[in-house]
Amino acid sequence: MKKLIIIPFLFLSIVLNSQEIKFGKVSKEELTEKTHPIDSTADAAYLFKKRRTFFEYNTDKGFIVVSEYHERIKIYTKKGFEYATKKIRYYNPKSGKKEKITALKAYTFNIQEGKVEKRKVSSKNIFDEKLNKYRSQKKITFPEIKIGSVIELKYKYVSPFWDIETLNFQYGIPVNKLDYKVETPEYFYFTTKPKGYYHVPFKESTGNSSINFKIKNTTGFYVRKTRYEFKKVNYKTKIFKFGTNNIPALSKREPYTGNINNYRGGMSFELSGTRFPQSIYKNYATTWKDVSKQIFKSSSFGGELSKSSYFEDDLTEIIKSAENDIQKTLLIFQYVKSKIKWTGYFGKYIDKGVRKTYKEGAGNVADINLILTAMLRKAGVSANPVLVSTKSHGVSIFPTIDGFNYVITKVLFKDNKYILLDATEKYTIPNILPARCLNWNGREIFENGSSNWVSLLPKKHAKKTNTLYIKVNDNFSVNGMLRTTYSDHVAMFYRQKNNVKKEEDVIINLEEKNNIEINDFKVINETDLSKNIVQSFKFDGDDFIEGINGKLYFNPLFFLAIKENPFKSNERNFPIDFVLPWQDKHTVSINVPKGYIMQSIPEPLAIGLPENLGVFKFHITHKGNKIKVMSVLQINSNIISPQYYSILKDFYKQLVSKQNEKIVLIKK
Repeated sequence: MKKLIIIPFLFLSIVLNSQEIKFGKVSKEELTEKTHPIDSTADAAYLFKKRRTFFEYNTDKGFIVVSEYHERIKIYTKKGFEYATKKIRYYNPKSGKKEKITALKAYTFNIQEGKVEKRKVSSKNIFDEKLNKYRSQKKITFPEIKIGSVIELKYKYVSPFWDIETLNFQYGIPVNKLDYKVETPEYFYFTTKPKGYYHVPFKESTGNSSINFKIKNTTGFYVRKTRYEFKKVNYKTKIFKFGTNNIPALSKREPYTGNINNYRGGMSFELSGTRFPQSIYKNYATTWKDVSKQIFKSSSFGGELSKSSYFEDDLTEIIKSAENDIQKTLLIFQYVKSKIKWTGYFGKYIDKGVRKTYKEGAGNVADINLILTAMLRKAGVSANPVLVSTKSHGVSIFPTIDGFNYVITKVLFKDNKYILLDATEKYTIPNILPARCLNWNGREIFENGSSNWVSLLPKKHAKKTNTLYIKVNDNFSVNGMLRTTYSDHVAMFYRQKNNVKKEEDVIINLEEKNNIEINDFKVINETDLSKNIVQSFKFDGDDFIEGINGKLYFNPLFFLAIKENPFKSNERNFPIDFVLPWQDKHTVSINVPKGYIMQSIPEPLAIGLPENLGVFKFHITHKGNKIKVMSVLQINSNIISPQYYSILKDFYKQLVSKQNEKIVLIKK
């Protein structure tokens, strides 16, 4: 009987996928579907994802790139409502070449009394928002969204730049049907490069196109006559077609994903050269060296570094007590952090300009860190800007100006040791960059415009060390004290998270998380960034010891144990991103009531990951009524390849099992 149900469904699916999908025509079947037929956990799905990118000739501007988009989305849950707001970013400076969004149409579809109800997205639901000096976004909010709604959008993205935006195949939700086409004139040479871990085969063919020119001819000396001549130029096009059905979602629900967009399947197009009629071949292939040199030459980058008059008087006062370059660096770094507030905008180019930023006390990333670099140089310190691509921006496959969206500062000392600085964050210190910057390598730009790679990753582990003292009372309740030390990046993360909270809120969160009652709560070095954060508190708990038939059962790590394996998927096709190397260490001292002896105790365990990627150690000793527990989990690499996923999953399985084994005591 099941076969009789499944076969018609599959046939219907095949028929629907083979039908031409027309904009503005949504079926009742699409609207009444309750869950995705393949992925029942999906909050939404692309029923259709279409894109056509082609070159169009404009008499005034020459060739421009036009991308036509058409997408239809089905919403299954309230969480899927987030797809009912669409944001389209585009390049929109005050002057010069600009991109634009045109021919935008959008609808919301619902079932109303058994009929398809179609609601047009009006102009009041479409907003133009200025993001920064160079970028804007078109924001579309779909009205009357419900569980079960279908939304549809169509628009053109017109660019004067000969760049083809990367074709993405995978998204956070499934794609039922994908139809992409890219058409390039014979005058343009592009190199295609696959990205991510999901590939869609493509068909390559050639086509014909033409340009119609209108030529104005004027004749006569005394009596002027104007004639127009029309000329047609035919040329070949190269056509790439990508089409497939049922692309699985690449879910953010997986732990330690980093920027999931880095791993989405897709295809990139790199312009390598052009050859126009009656012209020689022009090479556009570039290197990161060329990219950094071009950025340096910009008046919004290198030109701003040469300015110093606006801060010179302040600088003299700031460094008057400094005896060496290290002291100068720390004094200037702290001054810039306290004087200039970050507006929250990224950027490799200045927004307001260094003078205005310094005067007003607020600016984007480039404004702040270029001021920092300029002040350090004026003070005689060897300092250079470093171009960065943040984790949210991804890692560029090939050299491009857009590959960088951030800038920090590198200081080199006479002993050839260096530090990296970012003055945008209140709690950063030398070599402790915000997590958004910890993205492989940056490009250091020297004063002559040359450049070199520099690693952005921390050189030592960020450590969290717990020292727990437990006393087990005769009534099986416990009293204890926990002292936690946070170093380096985890200290910064603690300050970013907790220094903005009231102390009582921090305590309540700890009590609820660990099922304890806290008293005598203390935190030291909250604002002294040169020292580790140390948090301590005393606590009481009633639910940690289980007494059965004269035996005591308890977890030797109490509330410090990892309760479940974070890695649940059977397989994983993209890396595990731990952000940075780190270590969690627990040392537990337990006093148990007299009159009890050890019946069973967890065996010691020491396991490691391949290529020294990580290690876990667990050991318990006991003497009389005292028990000591030591547990160390250390990850030595920020990124672990998916080829080790099954090993890592088993590593955590053993870790969780060991940390949750019970100690069993019996009465003498």
